[in-house]
Amino acid sequence: MAEISISNQDWSRVKIKLQRKYNHLTDAQLQYTEGQEDSLIGRIMELVNRDRDYVVFTLKKALVNIDNNRL
Repeated sequence: MAEISISNQDWSRVKIKLQRKYNHLTDAQLQYTEGQEDSLIGRIMELVNRDRDYVVFTLKKALVNIDNNRL
C-alpha cells in the first residue's frame, strides 16, 4: 500500500507542479486513477530516475502545500 493518498482533484494540481519541476513529463506519462498511488509512484521513479523515498517525499510536499505553486 502506498504511503500517500491522492484524490483526482488534488492530482490535477500536483501534476502541474511536477511538470513545472520536470518539464519533460507529459500528461500521458502522468495519467492517474484514484487508488493507484503505487503504480503512479513507480512510474514517476522511472521517469525522473529517483528512488521511492524521494518521489514519496516530493508528492507529500506537493500535497501539504497544495495551494502554493512551488514544489
